[in-house]
Amino acid sequence: MKNRPKPVLKLKRLGIDTYKEPVIYMRQDCHVCRAEGFEVQARLLVTVNGKSLTATLNMIHNGILKPGHAALSEYAWSKLGAREGDSIHLSHAPSVHSLGHVRSKIFGNVLDSEQLGAIVKDIVAGHYSDIHISSFLTACAGSRLNEKEIVALTRAMVESGDRLDWGRKLVVDKHCVGGLPGNRTTPIVVAIIAAHGLTMPKTSSRAITSPAGTADTMEVLAPVDLNLKTMRRVVEKENGCIVWGGSVSISPADDLLIRVEKALDLDSEGQLVASVLSKKIAAGSSHVLIDMPVGPTAKIRTLQMAETLSRYLEQTGAALGISVRVHTSDGSQPVGRGIGPALEARDLVSVLRNESAAPQDLRERALDLAGHILEFSPGVKSGQGRKMALGILEDGRAWKKFQAICEAQGGLRDIPKPKNTQIIEADRAGEVVAIDNRRIARVAKLAGAPSDKVAGVDLHAPVGTKINKGQPLFTVHAESPGELDYALGYLEGQQGIISIADEAAA
Repeated sequence: MKNRPKPVLKLKRLGIDTYKEPVIYMRQDCHVCRAEGFEVQARLLVTVNGKSLTATLNMIHNGILKPGHAALSEYAWSKLGAREGDSIHLSHAPSVHSLGHVRSKIFGNVLDSEQLGAIVKDIVAGHYSDIHISSFLTACAGSRLNEKEIVALTRAMVESGDRLDWGRKLVVDKHCVGGLPGNRTTPIVVAIIAAHGLTMPKTSSRAITSPAGTADTMEVLAPVDLNLKTMRRVVEKENGCIVWGGSVSISPADDLLIRVEKALDLDSEGQLVASVLSKKIAAGSSHVLIDMPVGPTAKIRTLQMAETLSRYLEQTGAALGISVRVHTSDGSQPVGRGIGPALEARDLVSVLRNESAAPQDLRERALDLAGHILEFSPGVKSGQGRKMALGILEDGRAWKKFQAICEAQGGLRDIPKPKNTQIIEADRAGEVVAIDNRRIARVAKLAGAPSDKVAGVDLHAPVGTKINKGQPLFTVHAESPGELDYALGYLEGQQGIISIADEAAA
């Protein structure tokens, strides 16, 4: 029985995109399914031309597949190097022993470094289905990871992929914990730091729960899907880059976890620390600045939460050999005017070009952060960094460097404009006293951001603005009329996204 032949089917390409989830599609009446006892959602070991991976079984009820044929999701097709008509061999997937550690965590037990390492290794190897990954993420949410577990998880995620070495003692980076729409300081900061001469190889994420991540916004202006070789060439030439972390094999476990976190709309403290620092460490950073906006509708809502997360970040960084500094900032309202990739790209370019109409809050925040990063350098005294950053921005060196980085990454692009817009007006006079970060971001997402780069919200009345009835509060941008209607439909049932108080009360 040891040499019993494995069931064989022929491959048909259906072109189904499941992102990074390997899926196999088989007919409900497939003889292999009946013979082997395969059922929907079963985990199968799929082998094509000597390459194997574990995939989740989905059943086909119509005639899209002929008898004796099977199909793969595009991710699985690519991983296996499959071709139309190839023979595909199937068997039950081997047991995944690390799932026992996940079940242990579900019941509240503490996991050691070996157990967490086994979980991460199996996730990267593709042995976990999305259901398994979501179980692990949920088991770790709600402050269920202690400090030792966070360090162990971060280390395991670093070791899951490549680790870059730039041959320099000082390699800087920054990260914002998020929750603040429009806070697109990173490209500005990278341009300032690289123009000064420090090394800043910035790997950025796409949106998880927001209308735009740094990679989404940067992609409006230049290619971000760079491989390691190209990324290294850009950094060696220009001192910095702004690329999508998912396009390079740096902490690949993080990309797989983020994909499921996005679907769950979940971003827990321990996972956040491991996600952020594993990317920074793997990218070769020695010093990292964390921007932590705090506000009633930001991701971090209280100073107590900020202090706890800051401690986790700093202690985990120290345990893994990098210097982490946390900068707490105002998270009470969106930053800049644009919320969504193209609108945020417009704002950051206007800051870099020193335009008079550039959003000053975005400019000031970027200068603050760049100043702190410059002070990582032993040649810059405490308190001098911001002044140096201001000089680099004002004399045009930052804009020149940003253009050079874009060209090195593949060319600076024009910013696209939307086809459909709708102005939302104030229903009464008064003063804007608050903006709900989460709900205004929700409007931008419903309008199509970040998948539609032009979609989003353009703010016209930040907190403190005195307005008249009928004056524009914000404009919704969308690529299609349907998406615009979808966002406007949400607005009809929402009150107080922008709070207006009578001038006397304000």
